[in-house]
Amino acid sequence: MDALAQAVPVRAPRRSLLASARPLILARLLTAGLTFCIPLALARILDLSGYGTYKQALLIAQTLYYVLPFGVAQGLYFFLPRTERPRPYLGQTLLYLACAGGVAALLLALFLAPLASAFSNPDLLAHRVPLSLYVLGVLGAFPLEASLTARGRTGAAAIAYLVSDAVRTAAMLVPIALGLGLNGLLWGLAGFALARMAVAWALFAARGGAGPLLDGAAFRAQVRYALPFGLSVLLTMVAQYGHQFAVSAAVTPEAFAFYAVACFQLPLVDLLYTPVSEVLMVRLGELERTGHVDEAVAAFRDTVARLATWFFPLAMLLFACAPEFITVLFGARFLPAVPLFRLTVLGTALSCLPVDAVLRGLNHNPALLRAALLKALVAMALLVPGLWVLGVTGALASVALTELFGASWLLWQVRRALRVSAWGALLPGDALVRRAVASVGAALPCLGAHVALAPRLAALPSGWLWRVLPLGAGGLLFTAAYLALLGRLGVSVREVLGGASPAGGGT
Repeated sequence: MDALAQAVPVRAPRRSLLASARPLILARLLTAGLTFCIPLALARILDLSGYGTYKQALLIAQTLYYVLPFGVAQGLYFFLPRTERPRPYLGQTLLYLACAGGVAALLLALFLAPLASAFSNPDLLAHRVPLSLYVLGVLGAFPLEASLTARGRTGAAAIAYLVSDAVRTAAMLVPIALGLGLNGLLWGLAGFALARMAVAWALFAARGGAGPLLDGAAFRAQVRYALPFGLSVLLTMVAQYGHQFAVSAAVTPEAFAFYAVACFQLPLVDLLYTPVSEVLMVRLGELERTGHVDEAVAAFRDTVARLATWFFPLAMLLFACAPEFITVLFGARFLPAVPLFRLTVLGTALSCLPVDAVLRGLNHNPALLRAALLKALVAMALLVPGLWVLGVTGALASVALTELFGASWLLWQVRRALRVSAWGALLPGDALVRRAVASVGAALPCLGAHVALAPRLAALPSGWLWRVLPLGAGGLLFTAAYLALLGRLGVSVREVLGGASPAGGGT
């Protein structure tokens, strides 16, 4: 047993997880504006076929660099807070992911041609080399921010996120501005990813700590921990990305461009959910090490309430202002994607449940594997008939139903893992109801205003500024209504901003 695990328990500080994650959230907030420029530029500069090809290439790359890490990098959040010897865990993770990047490049070399044929898009083959190098670099640099966050260096992790996202944005947009097209963009991404990989290794060499580079016992522990999680990610790809592969094979690249816009995920979701989940995992490790696991339920309740304060209104704001949002972000030619986009954004509300973070933080990865298997089965059972009967709408509906099923099942597993006897003790029910009522109530005047002003909005000049103004006005109207309704329901502005414990859901 580690020396830290034998130490005399010291009560962990009762600091809000949202407060602990603020450096990461702030860094991602600052870069959200930069990364937001990417779809704005690409949707306007590339033709529909080029944009569809870009989204298909990104779909293939994402599938590889989500599956091949196999949970090893995410395991750093579990092992580093529990050890005084981080070097073997870091070194083995970097070596494993470098090998995984090589496997990804080999898979692209072997199977990109059959995929291009299945997608009826031979243009994909022209981008095989930069796409392979990009995936290699992304996988090789995967542990960069995770290694910093897991050691409590959230400030350094925030700087890494900030610099990485800024450079990535430049690497994508500069080639486009120079007229190098999609191939230039992908070569820019490849150079950026390889540079990140070099930085990850340089930081490990400088700050990896003392001790051996490899430790057989530690690596076996990492593999045992990661195996259920890695398998669950593999199965999760069926539920989360299977529909995009199916639609790519069923429609033209131009039609897939509309579908990809409908599946767009606002960066703000990742901006809040990912750092809060990472810090929650680290907090659970600290509570376990100091003998205060009983406080995990309070930490979970508090986190759910705080995330719901943001994700519930975000889902309803995007639902209400979907036409204006799509027009500003992608251009008026993508307005046919609005009905599908509205179906997608409703799932944002489920992001208030960091269930996977709790299960990983408490080493209940087999539950994640079982959930992923069940979700994959449900997704396959719903996708084919949904696509056959309702077309792309059925494909997205199958995704929504699968995610709802998965979140419900995982929440039940969290209840068992935390040994909570009643749902009311696990979830901040009163806080969730208040935020849901305020969010739906705030959406109603926005929907009413859009219907009443639709003819005038259509008559506005085509300039970009005239398209931003309706979205800004809708956002201000929604925010004012949401805060006013929360106030009537007893929720203060200070509570919304994270400075106080949420009513009905705090510690």
